[in-house]
Amino acid sequence: MTVLNKKRKLELKEKLVMVNRVCKVTKGRRYFSFTALVIKGDENGVVGYGLGKAKEAQDAIYKAAEKAKNKLLKINIIKGGTIPHEQEAKYCGARVFICPVPEGTGIIAGGAVRSVLEAVGLTNVLSKSKGSSNKINCIKATILALSKLRTVNTIALERGIPISKILNGSDNYN
Repeated sequence: MTVLNKKRKLELKEKLVMVNRVCKVTKGRRYFSFTALVIKGDENGVVGYGLGKAKEAQDAIYKAAEKAKNKLLKINIIKGGTIPHEQEAKYCGARVFICPVPEGTGIIAGGAVRSVLEAVGLTNVLSKSKGSSNKINCIKATILALSKLRTVNTIALERGIPISKILNGSDNYN
């Protein structure tokens, strides 16, 4: 999981996932406020999410977009618009499973998970959301699963062996 340098200019696309109106009732009146959830991504392996709260909906969306811009992460995607391997992650009650599929399949995911995968730039991924359907927790679980992905290069560096031994499936590297 790498946090991006803020000096580099990125062409980020913004997607509004939800706006929620919240009401606080007191003796004298009702106080309304809004919560917004925004995902930003460059469709090339960079994604971030933000949650903003304000008295006006537009202000909440702006705050969420600014938080998303400050929480950008670089995700490992491979050629063909898919991910290197299957991954599962859990955040609170939401559990998300993502796995690679052959080229031409498309994104098979629902709701909030789909918006994250599109913002990252993935085009061939299957996803299953289990447990809670809370959009905020599903997005956090999806980003957690994507941040755990490792490529062959990172595995070879961690183990201190050449890439060819990993790709050949040889376990005799001692």
